[in-house]
Amino acid sequence: MSSAQLSHLLRGVLLLLPAAAVIVAGASSKLWEVPTGHFTSSSNQTENVPLERCQNQWTEDGVKVTADIPPKLDGTWVSTRCEVRPGPEFLTRSYTFHSNRHFQALQHYYTESSCEDPAYSLMIRGKIRLLQASWITRGASEAEHHLSRVGIVVHSMAAKQRLASRLPPACVSLSLNEAVPGKLHELYNTRAGRACLAAMGFSVTEMGLVRVETQHHSHGGKVQELFLGDIHTDWAQRTQHRPSGYQQPLQNAMHHIHPCPVCALVYRSSEQRPPVLPRGPAVPLSLTGHWVSLRCETRPNVLFLTRDFTFNPSQHAWEGIYRHYLDSACSQPTFTLRAWGHYAQGNPSSKLSGATEFVFKVTQVRVTAIDKSTAKLLNSTRPGKCGRAGDWSVGVEQDLTATNGCPMLGIKLPHKEYELFKMELDHRKRPLLFTGERPTDGSSPDRPLRRPTSFQAPMVLCNGGETHPSFSTFNSRQLQLASGTAGLEKLVLLVFGSALCSWLVVY
Repeated sequence: MSSAQLSHLLRGVLLLLPAAAVIVAGASSKLWEVPTGHFTSSSNQTENVPLERCQNQWTEDGVKVTADIPPKLDGTWVSTRCEVRPGPEFLTRSYTFHSNRHFQALQHYYTESSCEDPAYSLMIRGKIRLLQASWITRGASEAEHHLSRVGIVVHSMAAKQRLASRLPPACVSLSLNEAVPGKLHELYNTRAGRACLAAMGFSVTEMGLVRVETQHHSHGGKVQELFLGDIHTDWAQRTQHRPSGYQQPLQNAMHHIHPCPVCALVYRSSEQRPPVLPRGPAVPLSLTGHWVSLRCETRPNVLFLTRDFTFNPSQHAWEGIYRHYLDSACSQPTFTLRAWGHYAQGNPSSKLSGATEFVFKVTQVRVTAIDKSTAKLLNSTRPGKCGRAGDWSVGVEQDLTATNGCPMLGIKLPHKEYELFKMELDHRKRPLLFTGERPTDGSSPDRPLRRPTSFQAPMVLCNGGETHPSFSTFNSRQLQLASGTAGLEKLVLLVFGSALCSWLVVY
């Protein structure tokens, strides 16, 4: 498709979008108008009773969550655990925003996944300007940033040598030859180019998408979280990526979870004194039970959903439910996908300590349209291609197994994918399950080399809540994006916000 054709397509689709969702350039009064500019949700108000029961085991009853647009960024925001980025990269972050729009960001990088062995730290200074509410990722705000300075402190000669091996010779001679462990060395200023930063994979495009959530507790306390844009899973695309999903959130240094020893260590850190995180207990991987999302989750490409998985290790079987929504509060459902199949546990990961490799196979998928637009789109498919043609209606589930999936949804059955799982404990010593991050471009990890190297938001173990005898821990990685015209259909569906294709990138 030519750029002119794509532009024409988008103009036609935009005419059909809700007026409040379209940001009009130059109309400053409209910059922050979105369908759900300020939402309020409560942990004890939801239509999904089983999921709510599980979530309420993890959250205080009556917690309200609010998100203001535009967000209030002032203050210092810190990591709550050792973070894993695609690559893999291991880091902790401490970002401070000032009322005059200036910011200072500290990124501490480590050699291993527990963040005990610091390799180098980056000190980043610049300015950020909030632009407008995002009509692509509802509930978020778009922003632009300008860097003024980037400095590096290497913490050992070994770290310096490892970093030098990743950089072009010119960058080594310009940037690292003079670097002395423990001393700040300037990598970039407003007079220098960014070629060496790009060679390091450095980018703060994450600041292009911003969201702040506040959890209001019944006892009067609060927890604030800062969500910044996602990092592209392809290293080569990282510096040019325009985020539409989020990373693991940072928490406000003054309003964070308790206890949080990591928060204090990161808050007190500097580029010369990186935080050395305490080694957590080794948590053996045990999938048995029912795992659910703790919050409405956001994925790249305008996807909002909750996940609900059940594993049966004795039969090597999984099942689960993906509920998809139009909005970041997960209050406007579009469709529900249920899938099930089998899995095989592999070896411990050689790239991520504590993680385990898996191979998942999806054998059956069922879909329920929750709104009329979704049902109408599914009814436009050809007979024999996507369930019973012309028989899609709101609230009625259809099995896609007989048609070997559904090209419009990008589903091909059966399908096999390569996964990565890890378990940790939260700040209250409760188990968390991390599953592999889906490739940003929507491709399928259908071979070992495409196995993920980072994780999605963790899921929590549900004890005492209802389990679902239906089918869907669907490893969306097990579902293959269709080629050809399906790509165009996917684009149209994503712009409409129906998110029919969204489940392809969420497992």
